[in-house]
This record gives sequence, C-alpha cells and structure tokens, in this order.
Amino acid sequence: MKEYKIVSWNVNGLRAILKKGFLDYLKNIDADIIGIQETKLQEDQVPDEIKNPHGYESLWNFADKKGYSGTAVFYKVNPLSFRLEFDEDVLNNEGRIIELEYPEFTLFNIYFPNGQMSEERLNYKLEFYDKIFEYFLKLRSQGRKIVVMGDVNTAHKPIDLKNPEANKDRSGFLPIERKWIDKLLDSGFIDTFRMFNKEGENYTWWTYRFKAREKNIGWRIDYFFVTEDLKSNVKESLIHNDIYGSDHCPISLKLKF
Repeated sequence: MKEYKIVSWNVNGLRAILKKGFLDYLKNIDADIIGIQETKLQEDQVPDEIKNPHGYESLWNFADKKGYSGTAVFYKVNPLSFRLEFDEDVLNNEGRIIELEYPEFTLFNIYFPNGQMSEERLNYKLEFYDKIFEYFLKLRSQGRKIVVMGDVNTAHKPIDLKNPEANKDRSGFLPIERKWIDKLLDSGFIDTFRMFNKEGENYTWWTYRFKAREKNIGWRIDYFFVTEDLKSNVKESLIHNDIYGSDHCPISLKLKF
C-alpha cells in the first residue's frame, strides 16, 4: 500500500518564516509533499538552506513582480512531470500555480488571488477562478484524478468564518466567490476537511490585528479538494492551528492507494 502525506501552507513570506523555525517544521512534519504559497521572493533570493532541505527536492514558481505572490513545492516523492506555465495569461505571471503529475493523481499547489485591494483585483480573481476551473474540467475529460491544495482566499459557508454577517460584502465571502466553490463541488470535487469535521470555529487564517488568532476570530480559506474518484483514498484531512509562523496555519491530507 502506498501512502502520501501532503501539507499545504501559506507562509506569508518564506524568508520571514525561515527565521521562525520553518526548517525545523519541514524536518518534523515528515511529509512526502509540502506546497507553500506566498513565498514573496525571486529566484536569486532563494536562501541556500531551503533549496533542498532535509531530503526534499524543490520546485519554484516566481511572480514577475518582486516581493509578491509565488509558490513552491518540496517533495520526497518525485513527480512524473511538472508544469509552471499555462495556456491562459491570467494563470501566469504571478507565480501562483505548480502542477505535479503523479501515477495516482495530478496535484495542484495554488495561491489563488486576493480580491480585496480593488475592483480590478476582484475581477482578476474571478477570471483566475474561471480559467483554472476550465483547466480542471479539461483534465477531468482526459480521465485525470485531481488534488487541489492551497489558499483559495474565499470562505465557502457561514460556518467557515467567525463573523459571516459582518463580512458578507467583503471580498473573500462575496456570493459570487462562494458560488465558484459551489460550482467546483458540483462538478465532482470534495472539500476533504468537511468529510471528517462538520464543526465551526475551524479556521486557517487570522488577521494580525485585534489579537484575532488568540481569540480564534478567523476564516477557513485554505483547502484540500479532491475529485470524487479519490474519495475512498482520503484517510485524513486536518487543520494544524497549533503551528505558528504565518497568519495562516498549515493543513494536511493523507491519501492511501
């Protein structure tokens, strides 16, 4: 039997979190694959100690803009192939996607856009949502099984944030954003955390202000989605809210084949 332990974490700046014990976390978590989002660096800024730490190989996708966005994957199980560039312009340039092909599934590490800055950025987020969804459907039509991990930047249901009524007009909980998650699930994806836990007050992001994390005033905006043909392989999906270092906490998924 083959098992994959996969971790996703928006680190909100890799160089900053390296000073807060990230290398120790990589060593202790002993995952097969770790996807991180919001690395906020360029290729020539990657510290040597994080290029191949603790037996991991690494893949990087950098934003054109300095100090912004970016994703990376650390892996002990080599993928068959990987992809960093896509056919649609909106999916490129900001280093938001790493696709890895494994024998059992296709894995996406994605840092979805934040739409709070302006109407222009909200429109960009919605276009990104639409184009990546179309790409998922294309892969599904080819018979591919898919795992999506990352910071989706949207809470799906009122249970997924502390103050839904106060945030109903704010990007991150707008009906049009939430409908995209509905559409994803209706197309045959599963929110793996909700397979095991139906309770509220399970969050993955807290603002740095107002002692929000201390009071657990948060949002669940980080997810593992899998296609329904992988449901029986999902053995665990957890939120690790005891792990600090970012305004997000890590989440994890275990798959057995």
